[in-house]
Amino acid sequence: MSRMDNQTASSSATVQPNLTVLDQDQIQQVHDYSLQVLSTIGVRIDSERARNLFGQAAGGVAVEGAYVRISRELVEWALQMAPSAVDIYNQQGRLAFRLPGRARFGIGVTALYYQDPLTGAVAPFARQHMQATVRLGDALSSFDVISTVGIIRDVPPEKSDLYAALEMTANSQKPLVILVSDEGAFAPVLDLLEYLHGDLASEPFIIPYFNPISPLVINKGTVDKMWVAIERGLPFIYSNYGMAGATTPITPGGTLALLNAELLAGLTLGQLMREGSPVILGSLPAFFDMKGVGSFYAPKSYLVSLACAEMMSHYGLPHCGTSGSGLGWGADIIAAGHQWMNHLLSCMGKVGLAPFVGDNLGSLAFSPATAVYANDVIEQARLFAQGFSLDDDAFRLDEIAQVGPAGDYLTSPQTLDLFRTAHFRSKILPHLVLEDWQAQGSPQAGEVLGRHTSQFLAELEPPGDHADLLTRGEAFVKAI
Repeated sequence: MSRMDNQTASSSATVQPNLTVLDQDQIQQVHDYSLQVLSTIGVRIDSERARNLFGQAAGGVAVEGAYVRISRELVEWALQMAPSAVDIYNQQGRLAFRLPGRARFGIGVTALYYQDPLTGAVAPFARQHMQATVRLGDALSSFDVISTVGIIRDVPPEKSDLYAALEMTANSQKPLVILVSDEGAFAPVLDLLEYLHGDLASEPFIIPYFNPISPLVINKGTVDKMWVAIERGLPFIYSNYGMAGATTPITPGGTLALLNAELLAGLTLGQLMREGSPVILGSLPAFFDMKGVGSFYAPKSYLVSLACAEMMSHYGLPHCGTSGSGLGWGADIIAAGHQWMNHLLSCMGKVGLAPFVGDNLGSLAFSPATAVYANDVIEQARLFAQGFSLDDDAFRLDEIAQVGPAGDYLTSPQTLDLFRTAHFRSKILPHLVLEDWQAQGSPQAGEVLGRHTSQFLAELEPPGDHADLLTRGEAFVKAI
């Protein structure tokens, strides 16, 4: 056998790109620093009930007032107890996906304003906006979950979270990532969903989302919601938000170690509450804007997010990461750049769930046009991450021989079989050469996207059980 034959025989049948940030020594280094933070500095826990759990735990935990120092042994125990995978179902009881797995994406989250896809104008997020954007996320094929898109502001504030959950379940059949702005409304929201769907734990389509407070605080509201979710048998996301230079160290390494320590503390608390509780861990590592007094994602933010995903993979835990949203002024070149960077890196790395796509203007406004554009980006990122085949059928040497020198493949059997599916083609933005672009009036891509999004929203239909769920849910909310 020749050297070329040897190379051919030993090569992989698929070319598949992947991205790795940390090597094994660096993973161990981050882990050791995180454990040192927990065992020597500790975390502040604002719940006496949670502090008592740590105080009763074996393994050298020190509780001093509100502060808890957590030993390496207890963290290692929690890592052994936590499930390595979480199954997420749709609202019809069918398995939607499993974490870990390929990168999954969601639409949302908790915007105060709605940005019109045609004009770019913003308006206070209303119930009609929740209805429209949830249907949008349900219809866009690249999105796997619907997150709480906005905070409804045209209903009584004490019932805003209930109406948000009602519109989410009535206008989509996909899994729901639930964020509750009023901590006291979390249990009633679950009561509403149980009233409409029955037991939520057996085939969970609800994923509550909780945040501790960086640096190193587990607030009482987060603890209380964790208890409720665990008692009802629900998986939940425990995700921290760090602003480098403000709530985390300015260096990416320091930020990674601190945020990882916080995640391990939350995981340990969850396992103390109930051994085997399914937890999805992740970070949103941003930078603090010293001039604008806000936060933003930068290239190193995405590196830290990828590193966090690799830490969770090392631990054998499901992961939730960043979504690349927040910085655009609309569906513009700013938003497009971050959508591409986040989604391509997520698909090439070990990111599990990126649930918050579509926010702009400092994450205060939800842009349907950005979400529609991101749907195309995610599809292309997934195609890129799939790679391509190097099997015998891909080469088709017989076809190459048949066409020969100076021939063409326009009508070859393989071209006729695959030309419709061999590459991505946007349904929104066509490929235009100069003459075609001029003949169509020199359209601008942003305007075309806005018109498409507006028409798409107008044509969306609700699921078949919409009316029933809405009627029963309205009665439940009014009775509270």
